[in-house]
Amino acid sequence: MSPLRKPFSYTYINAALIIVALNVAVYLLMGMSGLPTGYVGLSVIGMLRGHFWWQPLTYMFVHGGFSHIFFNMFGLLVFGIPVERKLGSKEFLLLYLLCGVLDGLVSLAVYWLSGMYYVVLIGASGALYSILLVFAVIYPRSIISVFGIIPVPAPLFVLAYTLIELGNQFFGSSNVAHLTHLAGFVLAWLYLVIRLDLHPIKIWKDAWRR
Repeated sequence: MSPLRKPFSYTYINAALIIVALNVAVYLLMGMSGLPTGYVGLSVIGMLRGHFWWQPLTYMFVHGGFSHIFFNMFGLLVFGIPVERKLGSKEFLLLYLLCGVLDGLVSLAVYWLSGMYYVVLIGASGALYSILLVFAVIYPRSIISVFGIIPVPAPLFVLAYTLIELGNQFFGSSNVAHLTHLAGFVLAWLYLVIRLDLHPIKIWKDAWRR
């Protein structure tokens, strides 16, 4: 067996809930201390000039407002807990942290190449999108209720979000890091194939052929 696919022993420690608690704690501490996001958010200027080498990890625990952290943490609870129960806490943590860090580095490279040196990336959205894709692969017949009323199969939900993010990335004008979201999907796809030997298209075809 390839070392890249060597499985962890199964344990379950509610890591998703711990991550949520850490995010909430950081949100409250940032609000009370007034610490600028430039120190813990991810930016070209912070990494290359400030030498804040911790930023690729810390940026995904920092959020810019209540709605930002609420929806990210709500999504992590909804999708992260079942993914963690299926994969185990060690695999879940590796998936979440590795995809989150690499996601940040991909975004950082794009910011550097495009001259966006002072843009500060914050939030768990990239890592959350990775979790969402993995959820749709390991629970391919799950139904997600959009707005609580529209039932959408999980794979179709991921496809719709991918198309939305692609459209927003190339034609939108908001300050949402759509590239980061797309990178989250791509990195999770690679993780599934390389680490877990799971091929999303094949799994989705098999699941919905029945």
